[in-house]
Amino acid sequence: MDSTRVTEHPTSHEGHQPGAAGPTVPADPRGALLRTPDPSAQDSSSTALPPQGGPLGSPAPAEARCAATGTPAGSHGKPATSDGHGPAGKPAPAGPEHSQPSAAEPDPHRPRPVPGSIPAQSEAHAVPDRRKGQGPAPGTPMPMRRDGDRLRFVGAATRRIARGIDLDEIVMGLCRATVPTYSDAILVYLRDPLPVGDERPTGPVVLRLRRTDRIPEDRDTEGFLLPALQSEPDLGATSELCEVRPGGALAEVLRGVRPVFADAPAARAALPELIGEELTVPGGQRAILAPLRGRRRVIGAALFLRRPDRPAFEADDLLVAAQLATHSALGIDKAVLYGREAYIADELQRTMLPETLPRPTGVRLASRYLPAAETARVGGDWYDAIPLPGSRVALVVGDVMGHSMTSAAIMGQLRTTAQTLAGLDLPPQEVLHHLDEQAQRLGTDRMATCLYAVYDPVAHRITIANAGHPPPVLLHLGGRAEVLRVPPGAPIGVGGVDFEAVELDAPAGATLLLYTDGLVESRLRDVWTGIEQLREKLAATAQLTGADHSPPLEALCDEVLDMLGPGDRDDDIALLAARFDGIAPSDVAVWHLDPEETAPGKARRLARRALSRWDMEDMSDSVELLVSEVVTNAVRYASRPVSLRLLRTDVLRCEVGDDVPQLPRLRQARATDEGGRGLYLVNRLARRWGATRLSTGKVVWFELNRG
Repeated sequence: MDSTRVTEHPTSHEGHQPGAAGPTVPADPRGALLRTPDPSAQDSSSTALPPQGGPLGSPAPAEARCAATGTPAGSHGKPATSDGHGPAGKPAPAGPEHSQPSAAEPDPHRPRPVPGSIPAQSEAHAVPDRRKGQGPAPGTPMPMRRDGDRLRFVGAATRRIARGIDLDEIVMGLCRATVPTYSDAILVYLRDPLPVGDERPTGPVVLRLRRTDRIPEDRDTEGFLLPALQSEPDLGATSELCEVRPGGALAEVLRGVRPVFADAPAARAALPELIGEELTVPGGQRAILAPLRGRRRVIGAALFLRRPDRPAFEADDLLVAAQLATHSALGIDKAVLYGREAYIADELQRTMLPETLPRPTGVRLASRYLPAAETARVGGDWYDAIPLPGSRVALVVGDVMGHSMTSAAIMGQLRTTAQTLAGLDLPPQEVLHHLDEQAQRLGTDRMATCLYAVYDPVAHRITIANAGHPPPVLLHLGGRAEVLRVPPGAPIGVGGVDFEAVELDAPAGATLLLYTDGLVESRLRDVWTGIEQLREKLAATAQLTGADHSPPLEALCDEVLDMLGPGDRDDDIALLAARFDGIAPSDVAVWHLDPEETAPGKARRLARRALSRWDMEDMSDSVELLVSEVVTNAVRYASRPVSLRLLRTDVLRCEVGDDVPQLPRLRQARATDEGGRGLYLVNRLARRWGATRLSTGKVVWFELNRG
C-alpha cells in the first residue's frame, strides 16, 4: 500500500446546497468494506456521492482543488474542512456545476469530500441513472476508493485464506474473499503437479485451471469471458491445461512475480497463452494477472476480472492483488507440504495393519479399526490373523499405550515380532514371553497389552494366553455370550513375568470376539461395565437370528460398534471376530508311517483308500504322485515316524510332518541328477504348497483343487 497520506479537499458538485442534507449512513462497526445503498432511502433531495477523479493516492486536479475560488487549495494557506465549510465554519460559496477538466483527467466530475466512516461510492452504483430513473440493484458490489477500504479488505481476505487447511479450502477462500468484493470473477491456475518442498519437478511447466468463481450473470455483457465462467465448475469436465513455453510471454510474466494489468504489453501477449485464443477479457484495466509464488518457485496464477459495465481497477488494486497472491501461494505451498507429510505418515501407519485377512480352513474372520482421531489414523492398537501349520490359525490383538506416531511405530515392531514368532509355531505363552523381551529392548517405558490365541479346527480347541488385555467374549450358537476366564497376566514390557495359557473348547458355530479397551472403556464407564454391556449386546444380537443360526459376521461387528454412544470414543478401537466352523472328523484322515523304504508305497495306498471313501477317485493319480514324492523326501532323513494327514474342505490338503528342521528348497535338477525333481512336480501340479518349521521339526503341505 502507498504510505503517502492523502488529504481530500471539498468541492461542489451539481450545485449542492449546504442545507440539503442527505440521509445519514452509520459507520460499519465491523469494518465492512462495501455497502450497498438502500434504494428506498434515496430521493431527489438526497446528496449523492460522485466518484473521485483519479486513482487512490493521487491528488485532485488543479482545477478542482478549490471550487469556491477556482484556485488551488494550497494558495489559501488553510485547507477546507471535510464538512464543506470554510476555515471559520461558514458555508463555502457554491461553485459552478462543472469545472473544466484537465487533459490528463478523463472524468469530467470533480471529487467531493467523503466522511471518514462512509466508503466512497462510484457514480455507476451510488447515483441514480437520470436517463432511466433507476438506482443500483440491491447486492451490487461497489469499488473500494480509499486506503482504509483496501486495508480492511486485505485483512479480512487474508484471514479467510489463512483459515484453510488443505489445498481446496485455500483456493476456495481466495475465490470467496475476492468475489464480489474485489472482482466480478476469478480464475485460479495451479501447476500440475504441484511441487512439494525442495523437489525439483521435471518436464515442462503445466498450469491447470483449478477453480473459477464469478457473480451470477443476469444480463448481457457483450460476449466477454465473464458469462462463460461457472460459480461451481465441474473440474473434471472444465479443467483446462496450459503448458508454459520457455521464453514465452506467459513465462516472462510469471517470472516477474508482480501483478500486471491485462492491457499491459506483457500481459496482453500472455493471456492468450493462458486462457486460449478464443476467449477475451474486458479491456480498460478491468483484468489483473497475478502470479502465485510460493516459497521457492511460481506455483500458479490468478486472473481477476471485472465486467465492462463496472469501474476499472486502479493502480493501488495491483498492491491488493499482490497481497492476495502472496498469502494464497504461501498457504498453498504449506498445504501441499502438509498433505504430503500426512499422506506419508498415514501410509506408513496403514501398512502396519493387515490390508486383508487370510481365509484359513475352518474359520471365518472379520475385523474393524476405528482411530481415536482423524489426524492420526492409526495409533497403538493392532490385530492380526496368522495361518499356522496343521490348518490352525493364530488370532492376535494388542494395544500399545497411547495413540501417537511413536505408539504406532512400536506397534509395528511388536506385530512383526509376533508374526515371526508365530511362524516358529511356539506356544502362546512363549510368544508373549518373547514379545515382553522385545518390548524391553525397545525401551524402558514401552508398555503394551496383548492377547494371543491359537485355534485348531480339527480338534475344535482354542489355546489362549493373555498379557494384561481385556478378556475375549465367546458367543455360542444358541445365543449365550460368556466372558472367557483367562488369566489376566501382566502387560508386555514389565519384564520378569510368567504368562499362562489355557485351552478351551471352540464348538462349531461359536464366535470369538477379540477387542481393545477402547471399545469397553471410556470416561463415562469403567472397563468391566463396558465388558458386561458388550456381552449383553452380543446376546441381544444373536436373539435376532434365532437359536439355530449365527448372526452374520460383518453385521455383528457393526452392531458391536453401534453400542458406542456420544463421548465413548476416547481411544483407538481394534476388533477381530472369528466364526469357528471347524473341520468335521469325517473329513480328516491321519496316519503315522515309520521311516522305512516301504513308507512311500504305503502312503499311496492309504491316500487312495481315503479318496475312494470321499468319492474323489478322479484325483487319485495326482494325489498318489505328490504324496509319494513328499513322503520319500521325509523318510530319507527322518529318525522318527512321519505323519500323513489329508483334509477335505473346499480343497484337498495334504500335510506331511517329520522331525527334521531343515526346510526343503525348490531347485532345478540337472539332466544327470537322480533326484531333486520331487518339489518341482509338487510346484507344477499343486494349487499351492509350502513348508513350515515347527518346534519338533517341519511340515510340508500342498493343496489341490477339488474336481
